[in-house]
Amino acid sequence: MADPSSPRVTRLLPDAVHQAVRPGTAVVRLETTHERQGVLDGAWWPRSRDIAAELPGLISALTEYLGPVTRVGLDARAWEGLPTRMTIDDRVVHIDSFAAGDDTVLITRGEQDLFSLLVVPSHATPDAARAAMAEAVRAGSVMRAERILLDTGSA
Repeated sequence: MADPSSPRVTRLLPDAVHQAVRPGTAVVRLETTHERQGVLDGAWWPRSRDIAAELPGLISALTEYLGPVTRVGLDARAWEGLPTRMTIDDRVVHIDSFAAGDDTVLITRGEQDLFSLLVVPSHATPDAARAAMAEAVRAGSVMRAERILLDTGSA
């Protein structure tokens, strides 16, 4: 039987990350329920549209809490210089481009575990970014990324 006084490792990002949102900061927060019943699993607020500058921080943060990330899906039109793969933390991450809105990024952990993150535009105000991120991780939320960005003034 496990010792009830020992800390439990949940592999989820801490809730305090949400309060740390500041302009020019890349932030990821995953839904803090184990069921993952919402449309989105989290949110990301990159500083710019320079994927080479932004993606390593996102992948490193996710890898620390979720394990190795193998693939990322992005809208090629929304990012500058989108490669087909990058080496991040000594691991190759494959990058798939798709012709969809730039309001989500798809993250694959392992072979099949897929996470969908809202992408808050880099020009969003801190208040709008916080509101969008909070809605993206609200348990059971059925709002799509585009609607969240419009409703929170982040678009």
